[in-house]
Amino acid sequence: MIRSIPRRSVLASLAAVPAALVLASCSDSGSKAEAANSEPAAPAPAAPKAEAPKPAGSVNMAKLLEPGTLPEQVLGKEDAPVTIVEYASMTCPHCAHFHEKTLPELKSKYIDTGKVRLILREFPFDPRAEAGFMLARCSKDNYFPMVEVLFKQQQNWAAVQNAKDALLQIAKLAGFSQESFEACLTDQKLLDDVRAVRERGAKDFGVDSTPTFFIDGNRYPGALSIAELSAIIDPLLS
Repeated sequence: MIRSIPRRSVLASLAAVPAALVLASCSDSGSKAEAANSEPAAPAPAAPKAEAPKPAGSVNMAKLLEPGTLPEQVLGKEDAPVTIVEYASMTCPHCAHFHEKTLPELKSKYIDTGKVRLILREFPFDPRAEAGFMLARCSKDNYFPMVEVLFKQQQNWAAVQNAKDALLQIAKLAGFSQESFEACLTDQKLLDDVRAVRERGAKDFGVDSTPTFFIDGNRYPGALSIAELSAIIDPLLS
């Protein structure tokens, strides 16, 4: 069951969320996806070649790629032969690990070479994750750089007592003023739209933990290594 986040100001919530809740936010229910990823895996070595993990289910890829309430945030070419859809939470340690350790390899090997495009969708489990995604959306063309910074700095804002001040300092380095920072985090329509992306992922595609990846219609929960991703992607390119 997906947790319902109260309709209250994200800005007002940033100093009130216990760190324990944030650190557990990769999964809402102690699911097997969370158990399988209780320790973030180190990047897999290039050899021996990994076997492709078994999918946890499948969805209609055409339906998955239909437009939602917010414009898609995409890395890679529109005509790439393989599309990966990732649902992530900004306060999820496993998501941060994937974006720090695995995404750079995925980008150089597949995205930058035109073989894969990656669509990142918001799946926040708590107000701090909502705030992180809202700031990324308010960054406009700098969405991915802002996401990257927030994941790298995750322990400095997601797990501290007062996330508002910590996020403000990061946002100022990204060009926000205090006024634009507060305007972003009190934008009710943006908050509703971010929540709608999450609700659609849960209701229509069975997402209940982060990160969750959809590749060629198959669902893979958990922070996949580059070796596992290669084992999934390479047969689709042949």
